[in-house]
Amino acid sequence: MRKYVTELAGDTAAYMRPSFWPTTHDILTPYMQYGGPTAFKLRAALAATLVPTYGIYAGYEHCEHVARPGAEEQIDNEKYEYRNRRWDLDAAHGGTGEAQGRPNLGPYLKVLNQARRDHPCLHWLRNITFHSADDENVLVYSKTGGGAGDGSETDTVIGVVNLDPHTLRETMVNLSMPALGLEWHDGFIAHDLITGEQWNWGSRNYVRLGVGAEPAHLIHVRRF
Repeated sequence: MRKYVTELAGDTAAYMRPSFWPTTHDILTPYMQYGGPTAFKLRAALAATLVPTYGIYAGYEHCEHVARPGAEEQIDNEKYEYRNRRWDLDAAHGGTGEAQGRPNLGPYLKVLNQARRDHPCLHWLRNITFHSADDENVLVYSKTGGGAGDGSETDTVIGVVNLDPHTLRETMVNLSMPALGLEWHDGFIAHDLITGEQWNWGSRNYVRLGVGAEPAHLIHVRRF
């Protein structure tokens, strides 16, 4: 993932503009078939923040994960028949809960889209920097760009994503502070745009992500 996005944001950015989709109408890998809602959430977070343009295939909100026998694609999808997904059931439940026992990631996608609207650094491709975590299953990256409309000179967002949908992982995240526009000894307020929580962070920080918690942090860097 890191190698691919680095390539997209490099020389190829002059002639190829990526659009990330967590799934499509004819791609449903075992990762999505068996990863549960956690896989759907983390893939959406990656698609929405790694590149400026992303898309969601109809039914993603309900974590449609059942494959057509013998193929890695959704069963009974629109290539074969009309699908009435009953979006009205989600609306009847206020758009925040589960209708008739089915998942509803609509509110989660709304949070991601709000973050994209509020933070201009997520509108750009070439401004990505990858950081590291002690656990290789955790992807860490940041984007820095124009002001966020709050009086700050720069807008910086950090993504921390547990790529393992089956395991709750605890690890330390290692940030390159100069890439965030800070000195190595500086600290900052880490405001999670997904949960609304905030912590005091520095160059090395503890995270706990995955099943039973959120699979991703989307951190807005607020300077002291």
